Order: sequence, then structure tokens, then C-alpha cells
Amino acid sequence: MTVRYLDVSLARRGVHCTAKLLDDRAPLTCAAVWDALPLAGDVYHAKYARNEIYALFQPFADTEPPLENPTVTPIPGDLCYFSFAGTELGTHAYGYDREVRAGTTVVDLALFYERNNLLLNGDVGWVPGIVWGQIVDGLEEMAEACNDLWRSGAAGETLSFTRL
Repeated sequence: MTVRYLDVSLARRGVHCTAKLLDDRAPLTCAAVWDALPLAGDVYHAKYARNEIYALFQPFADTEPPLENPTVTPIPGDLCYFSFAGTELGTHAYGYDREVRAGTTVVDLALFYERNNLLLNGDVGWVPGIVWGQIVDGLEEMAEACNDLWRSGAAGETLSFTRL
């Protein structure tokens, strides 16, 4: 099997890193993401999972991938895929109440940049993610930019995923 790579970037900060798709562990998720690339959206920094940035997208797969290669403890460099019903995110508590509505599905593509992450949400419990990629180059610079995003704010920043 050919190894596939993608570029993950924070546009305004001008930071890029390279990720390897984990086709051997999450083939259906990797195929769905790869076929949808390029993808870009407003970036958010996690409130609960700790060291995570992510962007939200409209569903792009014909059917949502099954929970393959799942984790609730992502490690630095993991790229994770989550799918949520709008009712799970469309509240003031999460801050998406203007963009996410009940009756919709939202895809969350996330990058974990540091240790000690736990995918546990006080409202719904465990939230397993599909690990579909791993950063293989540029994680240190990306982690610095992610930490700056946490401290300085995410407004106006874009998280992008493109094929290499």
C-alpha cells in the first residue's frame, strides 16, 4: 500500500506540519478524508480535551465511517475524526449555537499537539475519536502555534488539510 501524506496548517500563523494517513488502521476514515481534501475551516481550541485544535465541517462521506482505530486518550501528533449530531454541539455552552443546529451532523477533524488528553465530556461521557493520521514532521512548531492560539485566541485563524 502506498503511504499517503497531507499538509496540516494554521494559515494566519503560517505554520505547517506533515501527517501520514493511517490507512492500515483506519482505512474507511482515511478514504473519506482523502477524497474530501482539501478541507479548511475556522479553528477552535478544545475546552475539555485539553491540547487539541479542530475545525468543524459538513459531512463529506457517503456514510459516516465506523469507529475504527478508536481512542479516548489521543497522543501528541494524533489526527482524530469525530462525528456529532447537531443537538450534541448546538448549545450556548459549546459556543457553536449560531453555526450548529439540531437535525444536522457535524464532522470534527482534530489535531492533538501535546500529552495528557482525555476525551471525556461532562455532558455526554466518553467521546471516542478515530485516529486516522499521525504528524510525522513539524509537530514542535505546530504545538507552539497551538499554544499561542490557546493563549491569544483563535478568531480569524483557519485550520487546513491538503494533500501532499
